[in-house]
Amino acid sequence: MARSLKKGPYIDEKLLKKLEGLKASEAQTIKTWARACTIVPEMIGFTFGVHNGKNFIDVRVNEEMVGHKLGEFSPTTKFLKHGGKMQKGLDKK
Repeated sequence: MARSLKKGPYIDEKLLKKLEGLKASEAQTIKTWARACTIVPEMIGFTFGVHNGKNFIDVRVNEEMVGHKLGEFSPTTKFLKHGGKMQKGLDKK
């Protein structure tokens, strides 16, 4: 569900402070737990280490990601495979 337009997008203040003095070409990975933070144009070119509950996954921000959340690019679960008869048939092939 989208955030109200009158409130605006949620952007973590601490994350923006970390970006203030840095250039995208020189910056190292910026670690963050703010998965709900919306990606803004100021973040383009930076690499963020987004926490997925166990470890940090590197996410390099580009233009297509603006407007999305950081957590969308750091999956929290690992897909193994489906079960049942259909999967057994696929495994035999």
